[in-house]
Amino acid sequence: MPHPVSPAAPRGLWKIIGAASAGTLIEWYDFYVFGSLATVLSAHFFPSGNETAALLNTLAVFATGFVVRPFGALVFGRLGDRVGRKHTFLLTLLLMGGSTFAIGLLPTFAQAGVAAPLLLVLLRLVQGLSIGGEYGGAATYVAEHAPDARRGFYTGFLQTTASLGLIMSLGVVLGFRTVLGRAEFEAWGWRLPFLLSILLVLLSWFVRRRMDESPLFAKAKAAGRLSASPVLESFTRWENVRAVLLALFGFVAGHAVVWYTGHFYVLFFLQRVAKVDFVAANSLVTWALVASAPLYVVWGALSDKVGRKPIVMAGCLLGAAGFWPVYHGLVSAAAAGNTGLLFGLVLLQMSFGTMTYGPLAAWLVELFPTRIRYTALSLPYHLGIGVLGGLTPFVATKLVAVTGNAYAGLWYPMAFAALAFVVGTLLLRERHGQPLE
Repeated sequence: MPHPVSPAAPRGLWKIIGAASAGTLIEWYDFYVFGSLATVLSAHFFPSGNETAALLNTLAVFATGFVVRPFGALVFGRLGDRVGRKHTFLLTLLLMGGSTFAIGLLPTFAQAGVAAPLLLVLLRLVQGLSIGGEYGGAATYVAEHAPDARRGFYTGFLQTTASLGLIMSLGVVLGFRTVLGRAEFEAWGWRLPFLLSILLVLLSWFVRRRMDESPLFAKAKAAGRLSASPVLESFTRWENVRAVLLALFGFVAGHAVVWYTGHFYVLFFLQRVAKVDFVAANSLVTWALVASAPLYVVWGALSDKVGRKPIVMAGCLLGAAGFWPVYHGLVSAAAAGNTGLLFGLVLLQMSFGTMTYGPLAAWLVELFPTRIRYTALSLPYHLGIGVLGGLTPFVATKLVAVTGNAYAGLWYPMAFAALAFVVGTLLLRERHGQPLE
């Protein structure tokens, strides 16, 4: 008869968090370096002559990686619930690293014609499938090791990796651009951030392969309580379907648009609307990311005390009500040359995203049983963040182009943030501090 499995001791738990977070950080770097270079890539992979059309095409390619993330969630979620958390996110790590490295080797439109953007789309799809399986595995793995009373705190460290991956991508891009100069970087140096990723991925793989399996998964497997079909069980039983839908529309969708507006759309807005130059805009966003990163752990820890719901709902409400004045303020501050105010406003809207994301992993994990947890939490996460969130830069930029209103892009995130606030406030419940089984 299997012995009860208790959460990892604090010392061992920090090793688990470090190994899981390191891999997730690198996968986010790989995924986001594309977005960090969107304005440069548009000139290499699409015909010249219409900068707005080229940027929209590049953002559309960027979005394809998000659109396929739910499919990755289903494929790798099933593997994670059947084979194990550890082996599944080792596989996703290698797939992500290989496809990112390959982007750095692609021919440009001038060299290969239409084959260049087609290959770019193909590799972006592989990236999307990989990240669709990564996050659910890492969140489940850490949460299943953490003590019940501090689950939000420990998973909060994992939540920082999305911002840290973006910081790393922006830092590497700015570093190579500074060393090479604008002309050389835009000519060929843009390839280097993609090529560098292979070294980071291999390092993380060697660290992760030494990790043990999740104790709750190992216990369920030993007791013969694994699901024979995690996908069917997750989406054919009403109680599970209801939990998935409430997670999606009650907080994941709201978080997604709030986070991607504050972390990605702001970068395009600063450059194209506020007319802040490339280096200054990227520097502002990078330093704001650094300043906001600890807040994920703060909100995660606080959610162990007051619950996940009040904090996430407050972040959604602030996004719905706050983006309009913040973005008007960005234009005014840029026109006045007030760098301090620009930084403060970028940091302020990023803080909305930290409120919605810090407690999110713990809340998702608490909604579903161990036997289907990887699959069931991955789908709403990637439908919300992958599709609704990932489309934010493209939809927002398209709305501005169609309407001619520089602020029309904010309608999209404000609407979904408001919807999540209403649904989550009325229908979602708390399970913080309770055992996962």
